[in-house]
Amino acid sequence: MYNILICDDEKDIVNALKIYLANPEYRFFEAFNGIDALKIVEDEEVHLVIMDIMMPQLDGISAMAKIRESSNVPIILLTAKSEDSDKILGLNVGADDYITKPFNPVEVAARVHSQLRRYIHLGSAVVQPDQLVIGGIELDDKAKEVRLDGEPVSLTPKEFDILKLLMSNPGQVFSPKDIYREVWKEEPFGTDKTVAVHIRHLREKLEIEPAEPRYIKMVFGQGYKIEGRGNR
Repeated sequence: MYNILICDDEKDIVNALKIYLANPEYRFFEAFNGIDALKIVEDEEVHLVIMDIMMPQLDGISAMAKIRESSNVPIILLTAKSEDSDKILGLNVGADDYITKPFNPVEVAARVHSQLRRYIHLGSAVVQPDQLVIGGIELDDKAKEVRLDGEPVSLTPKEFDILKLLMSNPGQVFSPKDIYREVWKEEPFGTDKTVAVHIRHLREKLEIEPAEPRYIKMVFGQGYKIEGRGNR
């Protein structure tokens, strides 16, 4: 039995998430503000937290920061599309992932399953030296395998190497020339399109909405980076 805390000041959203996640293996705790959420985490064994950012009394970012002082329980933030700065802040403070409103039920279930699997079955977020984890993406350099939300993803060798470069340096921006130099081991001359094509293929394989990527982001005029809470 996995204990999941859902915290949102809108009861309809809490109830909707419980319906989306209906599973005999899940037991739900409910909270409607950050203060109540902290008390539940303190008093109960919680395996995963789903928490809204905008809440009365104590907002989700502040509540998450308090939880991170004593626990590495997976935390998924609930955000609105307009809250991009809050998403970035949340990931930097300690969120493992985020879900954007309005919810896609399949996406919600997949992200919860991925975080629980990593937390419970991979030793409470203890990752081996050859493994990199960003959000729902797991890269095993030794086995040359990549998984997304627990499911295997088939990448070409160059796609794998680009992903490994980005995941090894979360938040760092690499220009197309930097990526080509690191991955192809050659001096780049007119190679921007080559890198862009590989990035597009990676997004198609790793992003639910490739046109609105949550992991592999382009920084206009500079290059590409990967966003999310990593193990390194």
